[in-house]
Amino acid sequence: MIAKKFAAQLEANGCLLAPSLFCADPLALAQAVESVRSEADWLHIDVMDGHFVPNLALGPAHVGALRRSYPDAFLDVHLMVRSPERFIGMFLEHSPDVLTVHAEATPHIHRLLQEIRQNGCGAGLCLNPGTPVSLVEPVLHLVDLVLVMSVNPGFGGQRFIPETLSKVTDL
Repeated sequence: MIAKKFAAQLEANGCLLAPSLFCADPLALAQAVESVRSEADWLHIDVMDGHFVPNLALGPAHVGALRRSYPDAFLDVHLMVRSPERFIGMFLEHSPDVLTVHAEATPHIHRLLQEIRQNGCGAGLCLNPGTPVSLVEPVLHLVDLVLVMSVNPGFGGQRFIPETLSKVTDL
């Protein structure tokens, strides 16, 4: 299901543009979305809990508001949270197209990916810069997308970590 959406978008454009709303002014989120909407294929929503990463950013209410305001938008929700199994229900109720969790954030990644997929959502898996691809090989058959972090999660404005490119080749 989700793979067909990816394939159609990639075929039409040759690439996908998914701007993150993390750096948008929280009091002007709608204006930020409108400013990128005509060029963006997806809206990337970074969720941070202040535990897995030191910052706090966006939550289920934001995803719900985005879904209501932009019912046809492709919502790509990236959970940078500790114990994501405690949070996914709150996000799934707002029908994201993809829900991405960090492999490092839970000891039960297999079960979590299954649950996301069983709820009709695309399952994404994220790897921090220091996490080897070999850690997630056993669950790759359960994912619709792999997000390879090319910076350490939780902060904007960081320098690209070139060593992360080899993970893309490995995947």
